[in-house]
Amino acid sequence: MTDLILIERPEAYPGVLVIRFNRPEKKNAITQAMYAKMTDGLLSAEDDAEIRCVAFLGTEGCFSAGNDMADFLAFAMAGAVGEPAAFGFLKALWSVSKPVVSGVDGLAIGIGTTIQMHCDMTIASDRSLFKTPFVDLALVPEAGSSLLAPRMMGHQRAFAMLAASEGFSAEEARAAGLIWKVVAPEAVEAETLTLAASIAAKPPEAMRIARDLIRGDRAELFVRMEEELAFFVERLKSAEARAAFEAFLKAKS
Repeated sequence: MTDLILIERPEAYPGVLVIRFNRPEKKNAITQAMYAKMTDGLLSAEDDAEIRCVAFLGTEGCFSAGNDMADFLAFAMAGAVGEPAAFGFLKALWSVSKPVVSGVDGLAIGIGTTIQMHCDMTIASDRSLFKTPFVDLALVPEAGSSLLAPRMMGHQRAFAMLAASEGFSAEEARAAGLIWKVVAPEAVEAETLTLAASIAAKPPEAMRIARDLIRGDRAELFVRMEEELAFFVERLKSAEARAAFEAFLKAKS
């Protein structure tokens, strides 16, 4: 079976750990098992002094279509007991002390978009689309996005993204502060890894302190993530969400 998440340490880019989505036939939709492997990757990076930067990458034309709806529906039908594996991943992403960069080519849907709010720098192709259809699926924002997005892009852009489910082009995402740079599709991976290696080559303790100062106190973010999670799990159990999931899956079949 093909690994749906690849954890790589490219020799050409010292100090960099790559976490790569590898499920192109499903547009890199994320399952509970994929979240668990990404969490392991982040935790291993945190404990490894040789790793000084983490880079997220997708496949050609798609970063991630977000959560696997069949997987999420199964979780909801089972009564949504406990926290989703996505939340463990998000806690690891929120707490990692190493810089995190991302390279996006094409679709970045749901958590594919909100991941970028936790990245220090994101490079995206000019054909990328950032969209969070939470409310369309009778769900609510996650990953601390309800706190981060308004601070990052202002109320109206945040509402357009998180509540009205408006899609943002790469240039719109850059103007909103969600991403750093827009490049051609064929340049995304090389530029992302070159950026990651450049960051990894800098004095690590000075980088850690600078990053912490820029990011600020994370306690408020964790509280908001917990609040979002409570609503999210509640919504997963709702008839409204199940109907939305089933309609989504029927439309895709």
